[in-house]
Amino acid sequence: MDSSKSPFCYMDNAATSWPKPPTVLAAIHSFYTELGVAAERSGSSRAWTVDRAIQKCRHQIAEILSAQRDASIVFGYNGTDVLNLAIHGVLNPGDHVVATVAEHNSVLRPLEYLRQHLGITYSLAECDSQGVVCPDSVEKLVHSGTRLMCLTHVSNVTGAVQPAQELGRICREHDLLYLLDAAQSVGHFPIDVSEIGCDLLAASGHKGLLGPLATGFLFLSDRASATIRPLRQGGTGTQSETIESPSELPYRLETGNLNSAGIMGLSAGVGYVTEMGWGPIQDHELKLSRQLIDGLSAIASVRLIGHQSPRRTGIVSFEIEGTDPNQVASILDSTFGIQVRAGLHCAPKMHESLGTLSRGGTIRVSPGMFNTEQDVQNVVSAIQDITATAKHGI
Repeated sequence: MDSSKSPFCYMDNAATSWPKPPTVLAAIHSFYTELGVAAERSGSSRAWTVDRAIQKCRHQIAEILSAQRDASIVFGYNGTDVLNLAIHGVLNPGDHVVATVAEHNSVLRPLEYLRQHLGITYSLAECDSQGVVCPDSVEKLVHSGTRLMCLTHVSNVTGAVQPAQELGRICREHDLLYLLDAAQSVGHFPIDVSEIGCDLLAASGHKGLLGPLATGFLFLSDRASATIRPLRQGGTGTQSETIESPSELPYRLETGNLNSAGIMGLSAGVGYVTEMGWGPIQDHELKLSRQLIDGLSAIASVRLIGHQSPRRTGIVSFEIEGTDPNQVASILDSTFGIQVRAGLHCAPKMHESLGTLSRGGTIRVSPGMFNTEQDVQNVVSAIQDITATAKHGI
C-alpha cells in the first residue's frame, strides 16, 4: 500500500460537514469576542444584537423551507433533540405510528421508549432491495388509531431520496401528522414544506447547512403548532411574571438559553449555502458520487449497497468481500489519510433490510461541498490497494 499518493481528505460529510466556511468560524468567534451575552435576557445593545441575529437565522431557515412564518421555526440543540421534541410532543397513550426501516435511531429509539412507557404502538414499512420506501407498503400499515407518520427524507446509509411528497399525500388523505427527518436532505437540495405536506420537519444544522455542531431546528405547521407539547419548562426570558410558560411560538418550545453562538454560525452557513445556490450544490455532489460509484463498480470484490440512480445525494455505501467494514475504515484513515464512516450508521433496521447487518454494516463515503474529483480518485485508488491486499489477508 502506497500512502504517499493520498493526502488527507475528509469524506464523512453525512456525519458532519467539514471544513466549515470561514464565515461560519468568524460568526462564532464574533459572538464570543464581541458579544458574549444571552438572548432574550437583557436590554443591552449587545443583547439586542444577539436577538436580531437569532431572528435572522430563523427567517433564513423559514425561507429555505418555503415556510410561511418565521415563528414556525423552533431551535433545538441538535437533530436528535428536535426529533424527540416532535415525537414526544405530539403522541398520546394508545397512538399508533407508521415509520420505515430506513429510520435513524433518533426516530426509532424515541418510538420504542414511548412504546414501553406510554403505550403507543408503531409499525415499520419495509424498503425494496435498493433501500427505497414504497408508498403503497406504508399506506397499508395505516389504521384508525394511526396519528403520526415518520419518514427519513434521505437515507443516511444509501443516500437514496425517499418519496416524501407521495407520503405527504397519504397523510393528508388519512388526516395524519407527518414528521420528516431532513438531517440528510436540508442544504443539499431545495425543500418546500407545503409541497411535501409535512407537519413537522426536523434537521440538524451541522451537516448540509455547514453550521456548527449542537445546532438543530424543527419546523411546525399550524396544525402541529396547535397540539405539540414542550419537552421542558423553565426560563424563557419573556413573560417572567407568570409561572406558566409562554403560549406563543417559538418561545413555548425554546426553554433555557439558546446556543446563540451556534445559531449565529448556522446563520452564516445557511447564507453560504444559499449564496452558492441549490443547482451547483446538487450538480457537484452528484458528479462526485457518480465518479465514486463508477470507480468502485470496476473493483471486482466491491459490492455497492442501495439505490444508485440520480435520485440521490452524495452518500455512497459499499462492502468489500471478506473484510470487516470498520477495519477497512481504519486502514483508510491510518494508511491513506482518508476519513470515512463504517458500521451501522445508527440505522440498524436499514442494514437488516439491505442484508448487511450480520456483516457489520457498510463502508460509507460521503463527499461534500468542498471535496474534489481528486479526493474521490484517492478513495478509489486506496480501495483498489486494500482489495488487492485483502486477497492475501489484511
